[in-house]
Amino acid sequence: MAGEIVDADAHVVESAAFVKQALKRWPQLVKVEKGSDGSLGLTIEGRRYPETRGPGAGCPPAHALTTAEGANPSSVEGMLADADRDHIDRMVLFPSMGLAVPGLRDLAFAAEFAAAYNTFIADWCRQSGGRLFGVAVLPIEDIEASVKLVHAAKAAGLVCAALPPALRERNLDHPDLGPLYSACEELDLPVAIHGAPGVHLPKIGVDRFDNYIQVHCVSFPFDQMTAMTALLSGGALDRHPKLRVAFLEAGVTWVPYFMDRLHEHWEKRGDWIEGGWQHDPREYLARGQVYVSCEPDETVLPAVIDACGDDFILYASDYPHWDGEFPDSTQPLRTRTDISEPSRRKILASNAVRFFSLPEA
Repeated sequence: MAGEIVDADAHVVESAAFVKQALKRWPQLVKVEKGSDGSLGLTIEGRRYPETRGPGAGCPPAHALTTAEGANPSSVEGMLADADRDHIDRMVLFPSMGLAVPGLRDLAFAAEFAAAYNTFIADWCRQSGGRLFGVAVLPIEDIEASVKLVHAAKAAGLVCAALPPALRERNLDHPDLGPLYSACEELDLPVAIHGAPGVHLPKIGVDRFDNYIQVHCVSFPFDQMTAMTALLSGGALDRHPKLRVAFLEAGVTWVPYFMDRLHEHWEKRGDWIEGGWQHDPREYLARGQVYVSCEPDETVLPAVIDACGDDFILYASDYPHWDGEFPDSTQPLRTRTDISEPSRRKILASNAVRFFSLPEA
């Protein structure tokens, strides 16, 4: 099958150079220390990132990456070679270590760290010949700093801003975030909701588990349902009608169920949310404000297309993480016969090009 493939959610594993820069620049805040289990790990502000023990535990770093032979995410050249192996033409890169930024407590440090990461990922992508595109991180507890950083991110060529599913004490529909969403609308910079356990942000339903695999089963879908509830029912997409939002790394098969659930509440009790949603939740899909990434081998993907359409679904590899299918992540979508060719092309490329405002191939 011919045609471009755009990966809407891959990850950079921040290079040794960036980690060394952080250790040198903020020696009192960023350290490599021995944990209670005797293993060495990165601590930021005295907390382990990721925290691999206790309720809502994150992934142990030693087990985070694919074990596929020959995988090499440690350099731009290695990443591009890996993309070629998986038939991927262009990749949008989300952070790994950078996912810590929204949970940092020292807001001045958080803004400096975010700026340093955004510069790093912009430089990384600049070396790729137009095949890699970076996503900005934001010190979201400081809205003024975050607005400045999205302007800088756009100027540096970054194509999206990442937000966690919930902030420390606020949801994503909180009015305080209005200036940030307005800036993203003005800049045509979409927002992607990307969770991760173990990064010292609110634990949504996973505080009952301290085994990472159990946490991983529930954390991503619960996170995305929480974020979608806030943004749709809280009226954020009505107040910001040009804002595009992607919900990532939970698959897409939860969307028809959850849209039906949201629809029922909008229809029967929507007026209970003051200043909330003005439209049927399905309309936000139809008007192009909501996008969701899929797992390429989801068995009921055709049913999702039948129920909700094919204009909002993004292919994502999650490269180079352990739960991706590198070097065969594109194979199911390239070869499966239960979706139409027009739907295949949208999911593999054109939806991502539209969402991220990428240059046409």
